[in-house]
Order: sequence, then structure tokens, then C-alpha cells
Amino acid sequence: MTINIPTYPDLAGKVAVVTGGSGGIGAATCRLLAANGARVAVNGRDEARVRAVVDEIRSRSGQAIGVAADVTDFAAIERMRERVEHELSPVEVLVAFAGGGGPPPGPTAQITEAEWHSAIDGNLTSTFLTLKSFLPAMIERGSGSIITMASSAGRVLTRAPTAYAAAKAGVVMLSRKVADEVGAHGVRVNCLAPDSILTERIQNLMTEDQKQQRAASFPLGRMGTPEDVALATLFLSSESSSWLTGLTLDMAGGRIML
Repeated sequence: MTINIPTYPDLAGKVAVVTGGSGGIGAATCRLLAANGARVAVNGRDEARVRAVVDEIRSRSGQAIGVAADVTDFAAIERMRERVEHELSPVEVLVAFAGGGGPPPGPTAQITEAEWHSAIDGNLTSTFLTLKSFLPAMIERGSGSIITMASSAGRVLTRAPTAYAAAKAGVVMLSRKVADEVGAHGVRVNCLAPDSILTERIQNLMTEDQKQQRAASFPLGRMGTPEDVALATLFLSSESSSWLTGLTLDMAGGRIML
């Protein structure tokens, strides 16, 4: 997808961490932040995929480092934060996008405890632990922008698995609570809730007919792209959104209007 990347001059030189940055929406966000002059720390669990995103950014004269870490492990997040602060500087933009997965859709009574914990830990707990690690320094400095990742499944009833929907609804409320708590310290927290984004995984899972049928269900007549979400992230990262906090933005092509 070819897009015109907007310019937010205040992002130039800022340090941004993107969890889940090794693919899909996260990788698109890393690229757009770097294109705006931010120094980007790309996080993911797969070192090869992290390295590929970093190499792509550097090939376009952007600044990026890769930091592989499991964000369900607080000690690993702390090591990541310390490395970013050492190699770049304190983090000013935190994009907590790691998540996804979970059991297939089905009756709640058939969800195993392991499946439940996997979905909650991979989406909600990982977001909490990431915020827990990076918030103290932002509060101390009196500034920072945090963007979290929910889903349409956490906003309205969908066919998504119960555990995943519950986790993403939890991310929405976690973001609102933290935004209320840290606003007085100059730190903003906003949340994105995408629906039907054409990531690499979805591209491979859906047939062309399925994509067309899905696209037709949106008032805007198409499915979303990783860049659509990344563009919204760029805005929320910048001072152009300086009076926005506690917001959950439905990236749903008009299917969700709350």
C-alpha cells in the first residue's frame, strides 16, 4: 500500500518503543515512526523478524534497534527498557501492541484454563507489565505518550473467542484507568481498537472471495490495513493529540460507531 506519510515535527529525535513491532500493525507503526525521525526500538519474540524490520528502517535512513523480549515476562521487559535507555535514551513514546492469538471461537464452557490464561496473559497482562515498567520514568519526567492495542472484540459482541474478547475489553479499561491516574503527571494514554485488518496472517488465511465479502460489510467498502492503524498511532504519539487521553479509537471502517 502506497501512502502519504504525514509529518509530525515533534516526533523527530524522540525514542519510541513498539512491542509487537516485528510484523503487521506493529511493523507498519515502526516504519512510520522512523519516517518521522523517531528513534525506534522494535520489540518482538522472533529475533529474525525483529532484525528484518530494523534492517528495512535503516535501509531508508531511519534509526532503529531491535530488542527481542517476551512481554509476558516482567524481568524481560525491564531488561528491554534498560537496554533502550542505555543505547538511545529514556522512552517518550510507548506503543504497547503485542498480543493476539488465543483459542479458536467456541463455547465458553469448553475453554481450558491454559487457553484462558494464554489469552489473558498474552493481551492484557502483557500490556499491564509493559506499562508498569515504562510509566515510572515518564511520570518522573512529566511527559510521555502511550498507545495500547485493544480490538473490536473488546468493544462490541463479535464471533471472537471469549477469552480474547475479555482480554481486549480489559485493555480498554486498563488504558482509561491509567490515563486518569497519570494525566496530572503529563502522561497521556490512548487505545486503538481495530477490526479486520489485512495483516500478513489474515492475507494468508482468507480467500479473495472472503476478503471481498468482508470488505462489503464496512460502510467505507474495504478492510483496514496495518498502515491505517499506524497512521492513527502516529497522530496519538505526537503533540498534535496533546489534549487527548483516555480515548479508545475504533479503527473499524464505520462498522462500529460509539
